[in-house]
Amino acid sequence: MNELLFVLGLAALCGGLLFWACRHLPGERWQFLASVPLAKEPGGAWRGLNITYYGFFSATAYATAAALLVLMLRAAGVSDLGVAAFVLPLLSACAPASRLVARWVEHKPATFTVGGASFVGLIIAPWLCLLAAYCLPGGAGLNVTTALAALLTAYAVGEGLGRLACISFGCCYGKPLDQCPAWAQRIMAGRGFVFHGHTKKIAYESGWEDRPVFPIQAVTSIVLTGCGLICLYMFLLGLHQYVVWLAVTVSGLWRFFSETLRSDYRGEGRISAYQWMALATIPYGLAMPLIFGPGAAAPPSLAVGLAALWRPGMLLALQGLWLGAMLYMGRSRTTASTLCFHVVQSEL
Repeated sequence: MNELLFVLGLAALCGGLLFWACRHLPGERWQFLASVPLAKEPGGAWRGLNITYYGFFSATAYATAAALLVLMLRAAGVSDLGVAAFVLPLLSACAPASRLVARWVEHKPATFTVGGASFVGLIIAPWLCLLAAYCLPGGAGLNVTTALAALLTAYAVGEGLGRLACISFGCCYGKPLDQCPAWAQRIMAGRGFVFHGHTKKIAYESGWEDRPVFPIQAVTSIVLTGCGLICLYMFLLGLHQYVVWLAVTVSGLWRFFSETLRSDYRGEGRISAYQWMALATIPYGLAMPLIFGPGAAAPPSLAVGLAALWRPGMLLALQGLWLGAMLYMGRSRTTASTLCFHVVQSEL
């Protein structure tokens, strides 16, 4: 019962956030969080560095996914050392992969890809887990299937929440509704996203400011967050191999299908490299429980997982991760600003 209440509480929070995001984030107001003055221009104004809500929501998604991953691993009996030995190398590989894979596929230096990072993460995760278990005394409680189940669950929730970043920046956008299949036009009539602001990516890349488009970011958020929360409940019941199979199948198939409704540049070819990556992860992920077994025998303890999170060191680590992700992904390279400062005489 506690597990169900916990998951339902998370579902309510995520649902409320998504409802708010769909109403507000396509607006021009919600692209930039702040602008930091860097250098003074000859005319007296300052050249500014834009800090984006894309970075804010991406960092929040990263930190949320990391918190869920730690919670699940500790609940499943993995020691603190085991969690660190598995999670830190994984994050260290996935963070640069999000940019390097995008640069390889899209040939753009200032682009990130969750799909590329998740592909790299899933491929290396079983072997990082095996290596960590081999190096640590007693294996530190690490089990490949259990670790993969936790990772895929955290990834699904994290990517679902991370799509809010895409709404705020106007990237990863859908096709104009009038170019969508008839079934999509019927379902989304009056529900499409209309982005405002010439600095949104959909505006400067495709010229579709103020044009209704398929809300693919919102639908992806619903599908992946919903899948992740179902997997979280199954994980807490000890159904680890089924979590792996469900999460890798839903996320892989949805990533492949959803790109047919997207209109941003995804690389060359009728089927993009990201779609091939998504398809490749499905048989790979399905095979892991068959190779490494069904997962940890003992049922996870939600109380142990929550207690592991509610410690000063862990909270500081998650805050540090959030700040690092914010600085890495929130500094806009495709937009700039000009700042002017003055004294408000009436307030003196």
